[in-house]
Amino acid sequence: MDFRYVLGGFGLVCAAWGGWLLLQQPEPWRIAVWLGGAVVVHDGFVAPLVVAIAALVAVAGLRLRGVMRGALIVAGSLTAIALPPLLRPGGVANPTVLPLDYLRNWLLALAAVALFTLAYVGVRAVARRVGREGHQA
Repeated sequence: MDFRYVLGGFGLVCAAWGGWLLLQQPEPWRIAVWLGGAVVVHDGFVAPLVVAIAALVAVAGLRLRGVMRGALIVAGSLTAIALPPLLRPGGVANPTVLPLDYLRNWLLALAAVALFTLAYVGVRAVARRVGREGHQA
């Protein structure tokens, strides 16, 4: 038996279980709307943005595609994690529920990703230059 069939069967069992759990909820339509919104946001915004950035990187002929891809994956993951508190409607009744400045912290985290990426690119460029100069001597 091919492993892909086993894996596919497991996926179908998990999907059926998730559907059964969804139907057990008091308002399953709210979860279905949220999941549908996630698909729309991904397919309508995230995926085209990633493809556009990848095309720009390829057109620019940058040799750092892997580094930029890694930085974008980290930035995208940080954004996905930060979205719920960033998009919360208005204030909360209990100020201890979301006590931090999430927008500022998200922007600082993105700045740190950008700085670390630039530092890595700089160190790599210097190492490449030193390596070339060593071969010319």
